[in-house]
Amino acid sequence: MQQEASSAPRNIRYEADDKPPIALTAGLGLQFAILAIAGIVLTPAIVIRAAGGTDEYLTWAVFAAAAICGVSTILQAVRLGRIGAGYVLLMGTSGAFIAVCVTALEQGGPGLLATLVVASSLFQFLLAAKLSLFRRLLTPTVAGTVVMLIAVTVMPLVFNMVAASPEGSSSWSAPASTLTAMGVIIVIALTATRSMRLWAPVIGIAAGSVVAAMFGLYDTDQVVDAAWIGLPDGGWPGFDFSFGGHFWGLLPAFIFVTLIGAVETIGDSVAIQRVSWRRPRAIDYRAVQGAVAADGTGNLLSGIAGTMPNTTYSTSISITELTGVAARRVGVAIGVSFVVMAFVPKVLALVLAIPDAVVAAYLTVLLALLFVVGMRMVIDDASDYRRSLIAGVSFWIGVGFQNGQVFPEYLEGFAGGFLENGMTTGGLTAIALTLFTELTGSRRSRFRSELSITELPRIREFLGEFTERNGWNPSMKERLDAVAEETLLTLLDDEDSTGGTDNDTSRTLRLTASKQDGHAVLEFVAAASEENLEDRLSVLATQAVGLPLERDISLRMLQHHASEVFHQQYNDLDIVTVHIKPLEPAASPEPAN
Repeated sequence: MQQEASSAPRNIRYEADDKPPIALTAGLGLQFAILAIAGIVLTPAIVIRAAGGTDEYLTWAVFAAAAICGVSTILQAVRLGRIGAGYVLLMGTSGAFIAVCVTALEQGGPGLLATLVVASSLFQFLLAAKLSLFRRLLTPTVAGTVVMLIAVTVMPLVFNMVAASPEGSSSWSAPASTLTAMGVIIVIALTATRSMRLWAPVIGIAAGSVVAAMFGLYDTDQVVDAAWIGLPDGGWPGFDFSFGGHFWGLLPAFIFVTLIGAVETIGDSVAIQRVSWRRPRAIDYRAVQGAVAADGTGNLLSGIAGTMPNTTYSTSISITELTGVAARRVGVAIGVSFVVMAFVPKVLALVLAIPDAVVAAYLTVLLALLFVVGMRMVIDDASDYRRSLIAGVSFWIGVGFQNGQVFPEYLEGFAGGFLENGMTTGGLTAIALTLFTELTGSRRSRFRSELSITELPRIREFLGEFTERNGWNPSMKERLDAVAEETLLTLLDDEDSTGGTDNDTSRTLRLTASKQDGHAVLEFVAAASEENLEDRLSVLATQAVGLPLERDISLRMLQHHASEVFHQQYNDLDIVTVHIKPLEPAASPEPAN
């Protein structure tokens, strides 16, 4: 059962609420920042170089990206109101935006890119506020399919970076630099210890840059000429408020990629909660909403500054699990380190001087791992043939559109050309098919009333009709009645404990009943409360059997009848989902011979 999860303590040195020593906090913050700064700087560099942007704009975009990633990382850790997760979540420039950002720069320059990023970030705030409404649509199958298609859309850009050596250099310069960097990264990743693997990208890039320097590809003058402290020479690019055809053609793609980035943030914010406490806790979706809102804030600031959008980096989870340090003040230290690096041009120049061939090697390994992450998301979620079919069909449709193989004579230029992006087309297909399965699946029975014990007779009548319609026996009806009563009493207990007993503030109950894989699934939706049922059930499961507290009797009964209990807490809603498995009929005794 979900509520019987292991309560064995994890190897966490400092939990999220703890305050480790200042020296340890600063040291870890700087170390994590060094690991992430290459990705933060190289991603906008890849985009701007691929789009033929100016060096002045490149230096500005990199400076703004580092500074804003620092601010948004701090915001994730400290949590201001409903913005921020309250956990260590590194924020960095998003690789998912590479393809659409290149197109925006080619079609309208930095002003168009800035306007599109600001406009699309507003939808992320909407998603954060109403996350509970999208829980059945933005599934891991949809997100995993899009993550796999990110690699499909970006890899052609990477191959172009390795296709030819720079003019005037040896024909072996680019291949040698690429193979060296890629080989070092892969060898370390496959053979080194867990802590050493975190440094594989940094060591590989350094090795590739050394080889590139031997061929004269590494621009050491750029590093020497850069100041130690200062602002970039390039200035703010401004906005493009013409709102022409390019804007409206690219806006759907930007919105879609923004939503997919939000799905990635949701996954990271769930995972970081699992590794930040010694004893397992139920996932707090209010923290997930805060993480998405902070992500949207970072994207809004990125658009205002005229640089690429950012997102959470999944390395936050692996680093936290490795070090055992989940304290929020470490997240603040990481953010401060990013901001300081932004105002040290020599550090940024050191990364910007890395040749395209070495950057391509780093990006190849990164995209390969990203593809596998997406594939794992799909495999873990595709428990039946429907989700498997959605993922397979959507992926290959995306590949076909990306390569211009699907009715190119009819779709070329249609809707501003955004259907030519495989990630957008495949993702929209996955969402459409998921919506279709939701609409055509087993019919859900719905009931609505006040959250009050006086509504129990009506709830029992509703569940009786649901039981008869599905052909279950009277014993199943009794179990559903018991589950509904105990869940209702528990929700009312939460209401009393939070002072919500006033008739003017009474909560509304929405009950949904459905049949899934032979099980009955009851979903109780009410206004938000404070306590999480999963946490309370977990505590009950570890208590010695004895005389329970009066407030725990309903929980023990619920634990007895249900096979699984999930409690998702959002800023606006509580959603308690209970799975009830029908009892197997007793075996008939064999007749005596």
